[in-house]
Amino acid sequence: QVQLVESGGGLVQAGGSLRLSCAASGRIYRINTMGWYRQAPGKQRELVAQITSGGSTNYADSVKGRSTISRDNAKNAVYLQMNSMKPEDTAVYYCYADHANWNGGRYDYWGQGTQVTVSS
Repeated sequence: QVQLVESGGGLVQAGGSLRLSCAASGRIYRINTMGWYRQAPGKQRELVAQITSGGSTNYADSVKGRSTISRDNAKNAVYLQMNSMKPEDTAVYYCYADHANWNGGRYDYWGQGTQVTVSS
């Protein structure tokens, strides 16, 4: 079992910055891709950014150029730096990890979510 714990959410004014952190712990064999999704009220959960174990990244168009995802493989942690934030960034942000077991089995683990609110 793998647990993901997020931190860094909160209230920020439009134009401000926020850094989200997520650390995985537990019975970790290998974590492949890690990333962040978000879900705003009344909307579907959407991908924000993801990063492979090798450092390749992918961003949603809505945050591209304003956000940077990074990870520390030694700490099994992933980070999301968000700048020039907009009210439409308001959502619950979820961290996820694509975990691979010793026998090749894969499973996505999710954090509990952290609220990000951007005031106009």
